[in-house]
Amino acid sequence: MCDRPSVRGPPPPPKGDLPGPLLPNSPLAKVTRSRTLGDLDRRPVPCGAGPRRRKCPGRWLQGAGGAARAVAPLLLLLLLLARPPPAAAGDSKKSEAGLVSEHFSQAPQKLSFYSWYGSTRLFHFRVPPDTVLLRWLLHMSQSGPSCTDVEITVHFRYGAPPVINPLGTSFPDNTLSQASFHIRALLSTMLLGNTSVNISHPAPGDWFVVAHLPPSSQKIEVKGSVPTCAYFFQPDMLAMRVVEVSILEPDVPLPQTLLSHASYLKIFVPDYTQELRLDLQGCVSSVSPGCPVRLTVGASTLPRNFQKVLSCTGLTPSCYLLLSSPPWGRWLQVTVENLAGPHVSVVFNVEAAFTVCRPWSVTFHRLMQNNPNQSHDTSVGRLSQSPAHWELGRSGGIGSAPSCLLNYPVMREDTDVVSVHFQPLNGAFVMVHANIPSVMRLRLDTGMDSGGSLVISLRANQTEITNGTLVAACLNAGSPFLSFNTSLNCTTAFFQGHSMFLSASSHTANLIIPYPETDNWYLSLQLVCPESSEECEQAVARVETILYLVPCLNDCGPYGQCLLLRRYGYLYAGCSCKAGWRGWSCTDNSTAQTVAQQRAAALLLTLSNLVFLAPIAVSLHRSFLVEASVYFYTMFFSTFYHACDQPGEAVLCILSYDTLQYCDFLGSGASTWVTILCMARLKTILKQVLFVLGTLVIAMSLQMDRRGIWNLMGPCLFAFVIMASMWMYRCGHRRQCYPTSWQRWVFYLLPGISMASVGIAIYTSMMTSENYYYTHSIWHMLLAGSAAFLLPPPEEPAEPWACLHKFPCHYQICRNDRDELYTVT
Repeated sequence: MCDRPSVRGPPPPPKGDLPGPLLPNSPLAKVTRSRTLGDLDRRPVPCGAGPRRRKCPGRWLQGAGGAARAVAPLLLLLLLLARPPPAAAGDSKKSEAGLVSEHFSQAPQKLSFYSWYGSTRLFHFRVPPDTVLLRWLLHMSQSGPSCTDVEITVHFRYGAPPVINPLGTSFPDNTLSQASFHIRALLSTMLLGNTSVNISHPAPGDWFVVAHLPPSSQKIEVKGSVPTCAYFFQPDMLAMRVVEVSILEPDVPLPQTLLSHASYLKIFVPDYTQELRLDLQGCVSSVSPGCPVRLTVGASTLPRNFQKVLSCTGLTPSCYLLLSSPPWGRWLQVTVENLAGPHVSVVFNVEAAFTVCRPWSVTFHRLMQNNPNQSHDTSVGRLSQSPAHWELGRSGGIGSAPSCLLNYPVMREDTDVVSVHFQPLNGAFVMVHANIPSVMRLRLDTGMDSGGSLVISLRANQTEITNGTLVAACLNAGSPFLSFNTSLNCTTAFFQGHSMFLSASSHTANLIIPYPETDNWYLSLQLVCPESSEECEQAVARVETILYLVPCLNDCGPYGQCLLLRRYGYLYAGCSCKAGWRGWSCTDNSTAQTVAQQRAAALLLTLSNLVFLAPIAVSLHRSFLVEASVYFYTMFFSTFYHACDQPGEAVLCILSYDTLQYCDFLGSGASTWVTILCMARLKTILKQVLFVLGTLVIAMSLQMDRRGIWNLMGPCLFAFVIMASMWMYRCGHRRQCYPTSWQRWVFYLLPGISMASVGIAIYTSMMTSENYYYTHSIWHMLLAGSAAFLLPPPEEPAEPWACLHKFPCHYQICRNDRDELYTVT
């Protein structure tokens, strides 16, 4: 890490015993902003020192950015010292010792103006278990000669990258687009921006932070042509976790005594749990009557929070909280707080009770004993209407509890990066009944599945769904939805599910979830009869399921490109749109170009290169063969590069896109180079040598940075210096202005220089995404026209097109060459 200058302040607390603020009542406690003067320390900060070395990003640690990075630990410490820490029940000293803090930081990244998801900057954190307070300290800095005040937007989400829409575009049909939690911070040129975000009781696991600047302008800027400003963003995360957590066992009362601090409990929820009941019994307060206790169950997640809060403020000594379908196979956090006051003790017992069921498992062996082509004759179709008579598969067996679901095993097949195909073991069809839900588990818990799009497609047979029946489906994370008989809202204990319905009028249902959370997802299906339950008693429906995870939906369509993005080891995908199409999957055509407009733009960009026939003809007429070949090279590759660069319908690529782009840039630089050197009127040998050397230097510079303006302008300015020196030498030697003819100045040089100047002005400052097809075509014509005007006449009078007469090989010339060859040999 970089060495930081010493800053006066309070002495740091002992390691592992860092105090923190009191936990607020709301999950998202508050957003605080602090400003620090930018002139605290203007000295450069050395980097690469210490055991954890890392590089500094350019100049951002100097000046204002260096001050921000230097005072970051001090600001973080002051925020922590602002309030006393939360503590568990019992002795306060013991409670403070039960809290430890862990600090996480990531390297700063340079922000970009938003145009698509790839222009954002993603930060990936892992929150440790038993964390009671999560604090992000967001550092923002800037460097550069043209910095202005700018607004930085920061998005937060648990389990997956945030799904954002700064441009307000439309999403594809049947796509869930939840608004992400975000904050906006103004970065001023006079003050440093530091913003903190606090979250109490955060969910352990993956957390993602995304930052970006406002939407980008349509102007196309050439790299290096104008002074730029760099904006940097770095988040630091402080996790305050408790190490003294009481384990709440099922059906075992746990006595608790609350004073002024909270008590932290946790309970493990096993699979196939239908309900969880938390009871507070024998609650007695030392002062006030009743039970002044508040229970907070679950962890905070963003953008939405589903924590359950139970306030036992009544006069009864007991109260309870009933949770339906709690998350399976994970620890559940429980926080108990005293509402009576700082000096009032409350004594009570906490007890947890589970309601479990045994699943009917459609095992692989049972499926193999039946004909998979006769779905109605399988054991699933012959299930008894009474769950008490059902047998139990191998995966079942939870005591003597009744069966609550029909478990369909699902095979997960990884096909590529962020590409997974889910297939039920009995094929694509799932039998759906009326008295029990059919459940499939989709394992998206590897940590690398949240960067794509989950696609759920359901299709039912038209003859199996009557007007009085309905197939309801719910997709939930953490645990399945099992209460179809009482509600169809797909809500579990801590998750709002996503519903789909199949009816006689609609036999298909589709659902797309971009960036699904890292978890086990459950698809539950059941037959329901809203009008009459008698119609569902004997009804059985076959539903075809198509379940898969892809990086981009439909590969971003014909007007987009699916690109894999990487943040260290984490991979996620995004769509880069073109031809005016926008949106998450390039499906928003509000600003899209029509096919006719695309073809017209392609023809304009390609046919405008035919103007290079003019300098080619002038070169051949004046016996400039090398110049003519360079102009032909430029015309050829510029034409086919722009034919390949077009989106949608009008596309023609004879080589790879990268090769065509490199050749186009090389041809443009070489054309300018040879034109200026030809105007210098050097000796033939020297001119040919400079032609070759200059082209090699341009090729090398383009390989280093293809879009840097000085990589092309540097060699061209050097050629201009050579030309100016030769012209000045001739002016002094001949005692008159060079070129000597005023007609040459008026009719050739001034028009050529004017066309080149206008072309450079258009290329560097007037091109936008909307007028690119017109301005770039004008640039082609101006560049070719200026070359035709600026080419000098031949030094020695010669017959026009004389070079073309030298190509045919006459007999006498060939014979003399052969004789000379024999002589040399």
